[in-house]
Amino acid sequence: MATLLHIDSSLYPLGASVSRDVGASFRKAWESQHPDGKVIHRDLSANPLPHLDASAAIAGFVPPADRTPEQVRDFALREELVSELEQADAVLIGAPMYNFTIPSSLKAWLDHVIVMGRTTGTENRTAAGKPTTVIASRGGGYGPGTPRESFEFVQNLLGKMLGDGGCGLDVEFIVPELTLAESTPGMEGLVDMAKASRAQAHESAERRGKEIAASLAA
Repeated sequence: MATLLHIDSSLYPLGASVSRDVGASFRKAWESQHPDGKVIHRDLSANPLPHLDASAAIAGFVPPADRTPEQVRDFALREELVSELEQADAVLIGAPMYNFTIPSSLKAWLDHVIVMGRTTGTENRTAAGKPTTVIASRGGGYGPGTPRESFEFVQNLLGKMLGDGGCGLDVEFIVPELTLAESTPGMEGLVDMAKASRAQAHESAERRGKEIAASLAA
């Protein structure tokens, strides 16, 4: 039975959030292939994680057998989150762009699950190779050659932290752009491009969900 770890970080609910909506297309396709499968869904907006504190951070550098009872207690949440990542067969992350980067709630999750000598910083990274899909929605356009290309700190950040520079996950981005075109004065001429980008994102998410499910079932 395959397990999908689904992380949402948008402030807005399904129907008002493009990253959630596109993620739902992926999940629906996944679940159609795995009706009896398991989905671990963490909604970081509805149930935000505490920021990593010094005690939990220090405990991550101590071998488990050497931790004090206090360190075991302080590392408990990190252990839970890391175990979810390690036990998942695939990962889906909704990562809307807020102020040119990821939501702080998603950064908090990353700070908990990136553990030196376990999920990163070792030849035997415990989550390496897992197929990971990131729905990186954004209100404007930040692709190569655009005026705001240098302001893109979502794919650049997550590509490094989740990919080869960090956890070693097999990351693919789906990027619906111009999501604010229909509601922002001055972007009226971009509405058709926005609709096309969103439609393509849904198609890509559905295809990706089916492909990953099929590969795990083989």
